Formats: sequence, C-alpha cells, structure tokens
Amino acid sequence: YCSDFAAASQPDTTMTALNAPRDKYNAVWIIFFILGLGTLLPWNFFMTATMYFTSRLKDPPMGLTNQTLNQTLKEEDSRSVLEAKFNNVMTLCAMVPLLIFTCLNSFIHQRIPQKLRISGGLVVILIVFLVTAILVKVDMAPLPFFAITMIKIICINSFGAILQGSLFGLAGILPASYTTPIMSGQGLGGAFAAFSMICALASGSALQDSAFGYFITACVVISLAIMSYMALPRMEFFQHYMETNRSRPSADEENKMDLLNKGAAHKLVEIWVMALSVCLIFTVTIGTFPAVTVEVKSTVANGGTWETYFIPVACFLLFNMMDWAGRSLTAVCMRPGIDSIWLPVLVAARLVFVPLFMLCNVQPRYYLPVFFSHDAWYIIFMIFFSFSNGYLASLCMCFGPKKVPPHEAETAGAIMAFFLSLGLALGASVSFAVRAMI
Repeated sequence: YCSDFAAASQPDTTMTALNAPRDKYNAVWIIFFILGLGTLLPWNFFMTATMYFTSRLKDPPMGLTNQTLNQTLKEEDSRSVLEAKFNNVMTLCAMVPLLIFTCLNSFIHQRIPQKLRISGGLVVILIVFLVTAILVKVDMAPLPFFAITMIKIICINSFGAILQGSLFGLAGILPASYTTPIMSGQGLGGAFAAFSMICALASGSALQDSAFGYFITACVVISLAIMSYMALPRMEFFQHYMETNRSRPSADEENKMDLLNKGAAHKLVEIWVMALSVCLIFTVTIGTFPAVTVEVKSTVANGGTWETYFIPVACFLLFNMMDWAGRSLTAVCMRPGIDSIWLPVLVAARLVFVPLFMLCNVQPRYYLPVFFSHDAWYIIFMIFFSFSNGYLASLCMCFGPKKVPPHEAETAGAIMAFFLSLGLALGASVSFAVRAMI
C-alpha cells in the first residue's frame, strides 16, 4: 500500500509509478534508512556525552566515573560558571544554526548541487567528530575547551540542517514511503544513543572512555552513510525517478524558484496544513522533552537502583524506542490519509501532554500540585507522547511533498524540513516558560 501511495495521491504520477522498476532487495529504502541514521545518531551521541563535556569544564578538569558522578550530584552544587551554563548555551548553539541553515537550504538547494550538499555535509560532520574524538585524549583548559565545543556544535547543526533538508527534498522525488526510512533511521539513532548511555551507567566506566566510544561509533556510522550515498546513483529504481523528475517540461523553470518567489509561495499554500502540523508536533515535544520530563522523580524507587535508572530508562530509552516504533509504523500504515481532517486534529490533541507532564512529580516545583505521582502514570504518558510524535511527524513529512506536483516535490521537502526545524526552535524556547510555570 505505502509503496504505491504516490501513484494514488497524484494523478499525473500514475504512469511514473507503474513504469518504475522494482527497488531490488529494498536497497534504496535501506540506503535512506542509513542516511537517516547518519543525520541524527551523531548529534544524539553528542548530547549523551553532556556529562563528559561538563566534567571537562571543572577547574581543574576531573575524570569522573559514572558511579562517582551519581554521588557528586547529591552533593552541594559547586559548579563553575561554564559548567552551569553549558546546557543552555549548547541548546542555543544547536537550535539557532539549525533553523537558519534549514531556511538557507530552501534558497540554495537549487543553486548548489544536491550531491555536494549531502556528501559535503556528511564529510564535514565526520571531520568534526574525528576532531572531537582526538580532543578526548588532549588536556585543555576549561575556557578554550568550552569555546571549541560550542564551535563544533554550531558546525554539526549547520551542516546537519542542510543535510537533513536535502535528504527530505530528495526523498520527496520518490514515492511517499521513502520518507519513512529517513524518519525511522533518525528514531533508531536516538534509541541507540539512549541504550548506550544505560550500558555506560551499568558498567561504571569512566566518562572519558564512554565519550570516546560514542564519538568513534558516530564516525563509523557517518562513514557508512557516505558510502551508502555514493552507491545510491547506481540504483536503477533511484535513477528512474531522478530522470523522470528532470524530464518534466516545466521542471527547469519551476526549479529556479525559491521561498521568496511566487511559485514557492504557491507550494507553501499547498502544504501549509502539513507544514504547520509538523511544526506544532515538535513544538509540543521539545517544549516538554527533555526540559520537563527529565526532572520527574520516581516515587517508588526509595533510594534503590531504579532511582539511578529511572530517567535513563523511563524517559530517554522509552521515548526513543516508542518514537522509533511510531516512525517505522508508517512503512506499513499511513492513516489518517493525506486529505483527512483527523491528521491535524490528532496533532492538535497532543497539546494535552503539556499539562499532563507538568502535573507529574516534577521536582523542584513551586506553583502546581502533583496529580500523577506514581511512576506508572509517567510511563503511560511517555508511551503515547513519544509514539504519537514519531507516527504523526512521519506522516506529515511523507504527505507534504505529495501535496504538490512531482517536479516541485524537492522544494516542498525542503520547506517541510524548515518547519520541522522551526518547531524544534520554538519548542526549545517554550520549554523555559513551561518549566517556570511548574
């Protein structure tokens, strides 16, 4: 069903879908999955290593283990200024370039070849992680280490934004189901990083060793993504859709238009429901996760082992696993349909998760009472919250490029990626207000 969706949703693509060769061994699907994994897994490992970065900002730097870290967190807060401000500055250095360069990609995607944008983005991110892995073994004063880390974060998110926007634009040329592997790969990246964090906690290994492992693993995944992308043009299935897209009579003229032109404005009108929906999805998600959800305390642990693993398991691992499941489900089911009113209704209904998490056992709190104190409530909310995020976001990203003619699909995909990034940025801003109200 999903593989034939493009033919059913666009009358003028019926012959294209019928005449298209088969995707032998699902090779193109797998390549897009690996590319999706390569776009988000590196950044997830970077966030997972936050404890390593903050430990390097102490004066003098400390080689903490995960076991001693738990003990340190219970002691009086004696963090340095750089250590205390790291998470806030990291969020700012991540979200602002992400939004700016996603928007910039909407202008340059017709002026800079797609091959250069995708392969160039992957190569730059690979270099950044190689440098990061090397610096794990290099002693450095806190201030220059802080500055270099923020520069690396800006680079990763700037080129990652161009990479992500270009991938969604490229997938927009193919049948709708080929956006799913990108979303699914991104979801698996988060789940894998969360699982790695739990393994590191269980092993009690030094943060320095764990971080080095994260960065080397990210380098391997990025290298695999580069090799996969190099193999993509050789696939007959991929060649067919690229040649069909290039052969459209009006493609050359239409593809010269960008976001500021009348043609692109028309594209935005066609996909505005999907664009605003994906923006709202991620505004709600980032507005509560992890800013609010990470500060929920277990009421059943009573100082036991579950207290150590509650947030890593019930927050990070559960969110990423269910988000991945939701993204992957669109490979076999795409309901509600592209024109159904139920899709934006379900997206709007996710707003209910904001007060639900605010009324869980978030600590410290100053204004609101706790209505859902038991851990089970938090886990149930997290399951529906994360699954709906993955499923609905993947649907919107699949449907968006199919709301316009095929030769405009790449531009529509770039616009959808921009609104996804806008949702991330808005969510990061909203999270400060949401937390303050608790």
